[in-house]
Amino acid sequence: MKLFALARQLFMRTLITAIPLLVGLIELSVIIGCVRTKDFRDANGLIIPNSIATMETVTIGGISQSIWFRGIDTNKPALILLHGGPGTNESALFRHYNAALEEHFLVVYWEQRGTGRSYSNDIPQESMTIAQFVIDLDGVVELVRSRFRKDKVILLGHSWGTVLGTIYASTYSDKVAAYVGVGQVADGPKGERFSYDFALAQAIQRNDWNALHELKRIGPPPHSVDAMLALRKWSERFGGAFHGELSTGKLIWTALQTDEANVIDLIKFGQGNRFSLTHLWPEFSSLRLKHQYRSFDVPILFMLGRHDQIIPSVLAEEYFHEIQAPCKQLVWFEQSAHNPPFEEPDKFNEIMIQQVLPLVVGLSDK
Repeated sequence: MKLFALARQLFMRTLITAIPLLVGLIELSVIIGCVRTKDFRDANGLIIPNSIATMETVTIGGISQSIWFRGIDTNKPALILLHGGPGTNESALFRHYNAALEEHFLVVYWEQRGTGRSYSNDIPQESMTIAQFVIDLDGVVELVRSRFRKDKVILLGHSWGTVLGTIYASTYSDKVAAYVGVGQVADGPKGERFSYDFALAQAIQRNDWNALHELKRIGPPPHSVDAMLALRKWSERFGGAFHGELSTGKLIWTALQTDEANVIDLIKFGQGNRFSLTHLWPEFSSLRLKHQYRSFDVPILFMLGRHDQIIPSVLAEEYFHEIQAPCKQLVWFEQSAHNPPFEEPDKFNEIMIQQVLPLVVGLSDK
C-alpha cells in the first residue's frame, strides 16, 4: 500500500509539473494549425452573395506569391495594401486592426516577392530590385483589374511600401484611383541621418550608456543592414516606432492570434525579412523619392505619425508640400509614431472610409 501511495504521489507531482508544458503544446498546436480566412456570413450563417474571402498563391513576375482577397462585396473599390520592410508582411496585422475596411473596399493583401509565404530559396537574388517589385505590383494590379472588372485601384503603402506606391502612382496613373502613403518615404539618406541623430540624442538625454556605446560603434549612416537594425532597435526603444504601448513583440503575438497566420509564418517572416533587407537595403537606403517623383495625376493622401523617427515624418511633410496633384491631403496622427494603422486604428479606418472612399467612388469600376 505504501508503494502504491508513493507511486500515485509521484505520478500526481509529475502531472502537475507537466500541465504548463501540455497547455503550451496545445496552444502551439492551435497556432500551427492550418491557416484560413473566414467567410463573410449573414445572420443565418449563409455566405453573403458577392463577398470574397480567399487566400491564394498566384504566379507574379515569374514566381509564386501569396495574395489574399477579402471584401463583403467585390463591387466595392479595390484597395491594394503594400506592406513595409522590405520583407515585413503586415497582412495579419491589417486584418486584426483594420478589418472594418473590408466592408467598404475589396481589400487585396499581397505578400511581396521574398516576403513571408512569397519567400523561397529559389528566388533569383538579382531579381530583388525596386524595378522588379514595381513590375510585380503591376502584375497584381492587372490581376485585380481583370478578375474583378476594375478600371483603377487604390494603393495604400506603408513605410517601404510607399516606395512602390509612389513610383507606381506616378508611372501608371491610368490604373490608379488614389494613392495613400503611411510612414511615407521621402529622402532615404537624410532620413537615416535624422533617425541616427534622434537615437543618439535620446541616449545622451537618458544616460543610456548601452545605447550610446552601440550607436557610437556603428557611427552615422550610411549603414550596413546590421547597423541599420541596431539603430532601429534603439529608435523603437526611445519611442520612434511606437508612441504608445505597442511594440514589435506585441504585434508579432497579435498576428499569430489571427486565423491567417501561425508559427510557420513567423519562421518565414524571419527568413524573408533578412533575405529582402540584404538585397534591397543598398538601393532602398539611397533612394530619394522627393527628387524624382513630385508630379502626380491622381489624388494623394499622406497619413503621418507625429512621433515617427523610423521614417522621419518631418521629411514626409516637406515632401508633401512639394508635390503637385489634382488634390492632396495630409493627415497627422498625434498618438502614433511609425504605425498609425495599428496605433490609432479607429482614426485610420475612419479616414480611409470617410475621406479616401469618396475620392474614388465611380472611378474604380468599368
